[in-house]
Amino acid sequence: MTADWLIRDALVLDGTGAPGVVADVSVAGGRITAVDPGRRDARATGATRTVDAAGRALTPGFIDMHAHSDIQILANPDHTAKVSQGVTLEVLGQDGLSFAPVDERTRTAVRAQIAGWNDDPPGFAYDWDSVAGYLDRLDRGIACHAAYLVPQGTLRHLVVGPEDRPATPEEVRRMADLLAQGLREGALGMSSGLTYTPGMYADDAELAALLRVVAGHGGYYSPHTRSYGRGALEAYAEMIDLARDTGCALHLTHATMNFGPNKGRAGELLALIDDALAGGVDITLDSYPYLPGSTTLSAILPSWAFSGGPDALLARLADPADRERILHEVEHVGTDGCHGCVAEWDTIEISGVQNSALAGRVGRTVAQIARDEGRAPGDVFVELLVTDRLGTTILQHVGHEENVRTIMAHRTHCGGSDAILVGGRPHPRAWGTFPRYLARYVRELGVLTLADCVHHLTGRPAARLGLTDRGLVRPGHAADLVLFDPDTVQDTATFDDPRQQATGIDHVLVDGVAVIDDGTRTDALPGRAVRRGAGGAR
Repeated sequence: MTADWLIRDALVLDGTGAPGVVADVSVAGGRITAVDPGRRDARATGATRTVDAAGRALTPGFIDMHAHSDIQILANPDHTAKVSQGVTLEVLGQDGLSFAPVDERTRTAVRAQIAGWNDDPPGFAYDWDSVAGYLDRLDRGIACHAAYLVPQGTLRHLVVGPEDRPATPEEVRRMADLLAQGLREGALGMSSGLTYTPGMYADDAELAALLRVVAGHGGYYSPHTRSYGRGALEAYAEMIDLARDTGCALHLTHATMNFGPNKGRAGELLALIDDALAGGVDITLDSYPYLPGSTTLSAILPSWAFSGGPDALLARLADPADRERILHEVEHVGTDGCHGCVAEWDTIEISGVQNSALAGRVGRTVAQIARDEGRAPGDVFVELLVTDRLGTTILQHVGHEENVRTIMAHRTHCGGSDAILVGGRPHPRAWGTFPRYLARYVRELGVLTLADCVHHLTGRPAARLGLTDRGLVRPGHAADLVLFDPDTVQDTATFDDPRQQATGIDHVLVDGVAVIDDGTRTDALPGRAVRRGAGGAR
């Protein structure tokens, strides 16, 4: 069989963590057909396209375990931000809020609530209601593959509504039924956003009922916990206890220890995880290799203010008494939305707005805007929320380098960007996460070896997702591959100029089709939905 691709003399890092081996790799029909360290059989087949890869590394495609491309991967199919990094599979439906399953009421509410994550493109056709419908929409052609988690907050909005109250037993049963349907339709598990409404209104009994459904279908749970600040360890322990009690596999997404109270405490989190692993709890985690976080400005509000949905929140911000109460909690008490910490206005930088009249605020902190305009920071905060109708995104400069390095070295760690692709000045992790791992934390700092880092970004996440034909350079596996120069690969995206393509990544194949060819984005859209139980895309 004539090969479509013959990649000669590459340093093959197969995704298992094993040391690299120089070999020829052949690809035909979207599959890896040979990995030949002797460079005989592959060379003999000939190939439609031959690449001399001497001095470069060939690895499985990178798997982004936490992506917010739910709409952008469809609305802007070029998707260069991700595929140029070597990403060949993203996991969508994160943080408990996404676009399936929905009805017209909840679709409208979710579009408004997370416009800062996904934009709300004019004229975009939201032509699905179910998980199956969304996955079918992905199957029409996308830049890289995508998997989906059923979002628990969206389930709650669909069944209970936006109110802050316990779900009734019948409502819990209805959410469980919808979750089971989504899992049968191909979702890989469930996500939660437990500092975002309405998902954060769920108590542990409600979550446990849903996790038993996930466990029964062989999926995993990916929670954004109730705190990454003052109550971080307690919040992680809560999720581990739920996993232990329900038998559900747990993936601690964007596993960080942020804000002042957690400086230098990553080891305490890892000790908690190691103890649970020793007791038989199935746990993995992901992180991004940066210090600032990124979310919506409205996320730092107290949860009670959001009860009833976006319109109810905007009404409270317009009411003088409610506004005063909100600002007192944000600035002096600490809110559940801000992880139990008070807002430090000099750490909160505006990264994107929906209202173009506010574009001049992008790139400045709330404190800077207040000083420039001679106003109180709280007034700037409220004005932004109201004028932008909750669409403002922010960077929060609250991370600690020693925590980042400690967490990424853990034996269950995977890579995830948590990337928001929209906004005037988005977080550079949208364009730089995966090459930054390879450049800064492998080549420059030596936190991970190259082979181990590739394992973190490929084979290990593929195993968590239950994929049997992706994540490894192995004959018979899907030809999701990245060819890069380990000596020159470099993230170039910065906080001042975030939309910059990485250098040193020559070729990216998705099912054997080049989406990056000689460093340039092609027009190919070979990606499809990866469904639970299907092994790979279909």
